Amino acid sequence: MARNQEKAQAFLNRFLSAKADREGHSKPVQRRPFLATECNDLNEADKWRQQILREIGRKVMEIQNAGLGEHRLRDINDEINKLIREKGHWEKRIVELGGPNYAKTAPKDSTDGSSEVEGATGKGAGYRYFGAAKNLPGVKELFQKQAPRTVRRTRHQMFLHINAQYYGFRDDEDGILVDAEKDAEHKMRGDAIRGWEEKESEKSEAMKGVSSGLVVGSFEDEEEGEATPFIAHVPLPDKKDIEQAVLDKKKKDLLARYASSALVAQEEEAKSLLNKKPRTS
Repeated sequence: MARNQEKAQAFLNRFLSAKADREGHSKPVQRRPFLATECNDLNEADKWRQQILREIGRKVMEIQNAGLGEHRLRDINDEINKLIREKGHWEKRIVELGGPNYAKTAPKDSTDGSSEVEGATGKGAGYRYFGAAKNLPGVKELFQKQAPRTVRRTRHQMFLHINAQYYGFRDDEDGILVDAEKDAEHKMRGDAIRGWEEKESEKSEAMKGVSSGLVVGSFEDEEEGEATPFIAHVPLPDKKDIEQAVLDKKKKDLLARYASSALVAQEEEAKSLLNKKPRTS
């Protein structure tokens, strides 16, 4: 039932519009002039500019749909750019007719990298891409920034910067290095003197604390030419003890070479019976 009413309403509207045309009551449809210079009325020029802005808004909303297809998106993008150029012509005409300058007061549109697009596509200066058209094949690459290319220097270029200063031949000319070396030398000399004084104090303290020190000998200092006594702080064996130790070592070697283990055991047993302590090397 609702469908029949819609058909009847549509037929009634067509009938009424046709009747109004026959009687001459309908207003003639005004078309926008092809050239902006054909309009001499400021209000009319402003009206056509507003009409162009509405058309641009509708097409910008339409181009956001990526499912329209590549060819349809390209056509809509071309239509938007054409309307933008036409809007510029009408704005110039409004200024000529004494109206406001919309180009200065209106916010600037985003060019979306128009400089790169201009050189790559040849569509002219100011050509822009909107909505899903920016992701079309061959267009997406135009907005991607290329990574800076690093160029390696050649061996010849590197040798051009090598001079006497590179090898340090001019380091002494300003006098800064000489002063720095003096300060470092003074510091190293002071550290060496303090270290020698600490060692001398340790030696003197050690000689004072040792009560049973023995002066074994002396050695001559080559730098100072004086004889310095050498003190042994541990008991040293005398000549007889050394000879006895050598003799025991030789006996042990002979017994190990010519005597059997049984003979050595008998000797140890006899010594134990005689209450003699076995010799050790």
